[in-house]
Amino acid sequence: MADGAGRSAAPFFADVAGGPAVAHWIAAADGPRLRAVHWPGPQTRTDPAPCTGPAPRGTVLILTGRTEYAEKYGRIATDLVARGYGCATLDWRGQGLSDRSHDNAARGHVDSFSDYQADLDALLAHVRGLGLPEPYHMLAHSMGGCIGLRALMRRTPFATACFTAPMWGVLMRPTLRAAAWGLSSASRLVGLSHLPSPGRSATLEEAAEAAEANMLTRDAESFDWVRAQVAAHPELGLAAPSLHWLHEALRETRALARLPSPDIPCLTLLGDEEWVVDSARVRDRMRRWPGAEFEIVEGGRHELLIEDAATRGARLDRIAAHFG
Repeated sequence: MADGAGRSAAPFFADVAGGPAVAHWIAAADGPRLRAVHWPGPQTRTDPAPCTGPAPRGTVLILTGRTEYAEKYGRIATDLVARGYGCATLDWRGQGLSDRSHDNAARGHVDSFSDYQADLDALLAHVRGLGLPEPYHMLAHSMGGCIGLRALMRRTPFATACFTAPMWGVLMRPTLRAAAWGLSSASRLVGLSHLPSPGRSATLEEAAEAAEANMLTRDAESFDWVRAQVAAHPELGLAAPSLHWLHEALRETRALARLPSPDIPCLTLLGDEEWVVDSARVRDRMRRWPGAEFEIVEGGRHELLIEDAATRGARLDRIAAHFG
């Protein structure tokens, strides 16, 4: 069903997201159908009724990580709305409910990391079309941090940016990094780049089993809440990335590492128990970002915002202060 502006409604699983949001189908310039989701903030209206109450503080665009989807950010978005912000996000191509770009729907894949920039451009156009208030603030996690950094270097219209555990490097031992470059490059030459990256869960069942060893968050309830989302709606799930995805990730993170930092206010949070992204690359970037704020979170793991309400609230207070 289309709304009055011709936007087509998309599903959103409020039963597992902690509350409702508004979802639409949008299209990237090169064709893939993407699911965009927004949580209206203060004074956001779809009718001409006069607004009362506090003025909106802007809109936070949440750039999610690999394997993620909009419902996972339901609690975070709700907390940000309570702090005066509208929120919007999308499922990147190849994950969530957006078009999957691999014959095996469980395989994480993208033709080129530049494709994610087309997805973000489509989200920005959608947010403008909805009339969500400016300024726009970026909250980017993990792979979303890689996409977000490239977007800032393209001069996309963000007033501020916050990164949590950004994927500015893929964590692996130096010997494995050389092997990963060689394997992912060779797989392209022999037509095997569709195969899963070694050492990663190739199926959703294996991914669920691997999740038993939680190294992502300290809060068992939040961890179980995320696992229950995919159990209830398996279509949201994603398993191992393809060798092609790995090759593109290595190329993009290496290219970004060679570029100067953008001139925009930045806050980056990194846990001292990080094991997913390359912490050394994050530290190097922050040393080269004049005026940026960098905080090492004691006891923090990869999912710094998928935590108990008090911990999540304190970290979102810090992020909102940066946006403000």
